[in-house]
Amino acid sequence: MNNVPHSLDCCGGLGNVDYSKVELSAMTSFLGYVDVTDSIFGLAVFFIAFNPFFWNSVARWEHRTRSLTRLFRSPYTACYSLGAVILLLNFLRSHCFAEVMESQLKLQVLDTLLAYYAGAGLVAIGVMLVLSSFLALGFVGTFLGDYFGILMEAKVTCFPFSVLDNPMYWGSTIIYLGWAIMLASPAGLLLTAVVALCYTIALRFEGPFTEEIYRQKEARSK
Repeated sequence: MNNVPHSLDCCGGLGNVDYSKVELSAMTSFLGYVDVTDSIFGLAVFFIAFNPFFWNSVARWEHRTRSLTRLFRSPYTACYSLGAVILLLNFLRSHCFAEVMESQLKLQVLDTLLAYYAGAGLVAIGVMLVLSSFLALGFVGTFLGDYFGILMEAKVTCFPFSVLDNPMYWGSTIIYLGWAIMLASPAGLLLTAVVALCYTIALRFEGPFTEEIYRQKEARSK
């Protein structure tokens, strides 16, 4: 009996286990699959962080100065132009995301048919949220038309806004999560966490600013 390790109880289970060390060990093992020094991984992180910073910064600048509207001689043309740039940046982000997942190691526990179908289901949910959000808002509403002075008559409350705030952002995040699970990619899971973090930060700035635009509209209409 004296030779029995103290970490085992009399029933063969775990006794005095330091769970913080177990969690740290699991995290270290997970991160061991991810090469964060890879240049493409770094580029993916750059686009994930830069994109929301870029479109919020440019949109706020436009709201203050109307510089893009004067340049393009129309708020609609200016908004369409910014939307095209945002789409290009998001394409580059997704391209880097895909390259990282294809080139780095797979997580064996996720490399199963069940996990693949679960990931595909998440992608389908994310696509539904993104597309239904786009249809509800339109191109101008999706790509920050409010900041160009193109305001909607009333707040959109139909699906998916009736079940989720900011469905475009969270739908995109769910797509990346499902994609990472489908490819059993720990690097993809880590990048998805970065996407969620960056969107959370962006919404802390974008949400209140957009609400203030509509408060000013209501004040002017009274």
